[in-house]
Amino acid sequence: MPDTAKYFDIRSAFWRSAFDQAADYETYLAQSPAAKADRWRAQMLALPELTVDDRERLTGHDVRLNVLLVSGVWCGDCVRQGPMLRQLAAAAGHEVELRVIDRDADTAVRDELRILGAMRVPVAVFLTDQFLEVGRFGDRMLSTYRRKAVTEVGAACALPNASTPADELAAERGEWLDVVERMLLMVRLSPITREHAPVATGA
Repeated sequence: MPDTAKYFDIRSAFWRSAFDQAADYETYLAQSPAAKADRWRAQMLALPELTVDDRERLTGHDVRLNVLLVSGVWCGDCVRQGPMLRQLAAAAGHEVELRVIDRDADTAVRDELRILGAMRVPVAVFLTDQFLEVGRFGDRMLSTYRRKAVTEVGAACALPNASTPADELAAERGEWLDVVERMLLMVRLSPITREHAPVATGA
């Protein structure tokens, strides 16, 4: 790779390949065991509606953000957070494309995204349209960790069929809204977006 490359991400080819392997949200659920997929669909119906302000935060950026969600359809944290990301991506419209890949479908992706050495899910990787990594975020949200720090009981991963109070869902979804808006703004305000400069792909 020439030293003159202004923008370069050594993982861009890696992320492009992973994104190509991943499925859109509905296909991911359709390919999953029906009982587990139905929990995701039920959770989507339990989410609070986005406000007008919420939707405005997700639109009008005039960028493209690819979101790769590494998930386990069986995981209780994924059952809650996967539908949240689907709701936010849908509200963002053409600016956000969400795809989902199972944690064990690609061992290289799985190991790249280990947290504290463990294979934790969900993890979302945010990418530009040219597959430069903007950021990654995942595992449990801060509101969940605060609650867990108080209770410190139960399984290491939330049970898929465990119900979550509406206020806790709203808090968790609000954190994801902050993350997605931040990633959109990072892309919108980056020099590479403003300058429309050519990008070295690392391929």
